[in-house]
Amino acid sequence: MTESSCRIDRWLWAVRIFRTRSLAKEACLRGAIRVNGSVAKPSSNVKSSDRVTIKIRGALKEMEVVQTLEKRVGPALAANYYIDHSPAPDQSEQTISSPRVAERARGSGRPTKRDRRQIDKLRRS
Repeated sequence: MTESSCRIDRWLWAVRIFRTRSLAKEACLRGAIRVNGSVAKPSSNVKSSDRVTIKIRGALKEMEVVQTLEKRVGPALAANYYIDHSPAPDQSEQTISSPRVAERARGSGRPTKRDRRQIDKLRRS
């Protein structure tokens, strides 16, 4: 393949970081994607050797573009198009021991109005 560039939202979708291209676009618009340290618009171009930083669900992923591509590839091939430089996940005490807020038993049905009020109260405080 020749040395070229492609849109960042298309590349993120093609290497299977995001399930759809519109999700990749939304991540760019909210500022969760950075290319070489600067916030990327969905139409920003990415080329090989660029550093892409992605913030997904509180986790930080750092990747180096090896090769650009326009079409989506299979999961086994997608790893060939980037090098993952992400730091190891943080195993702090808070994330390990903290219980999930408002977790319900599976199969217990929908929450009642009283349950919803208690859940909202927990989330606010």
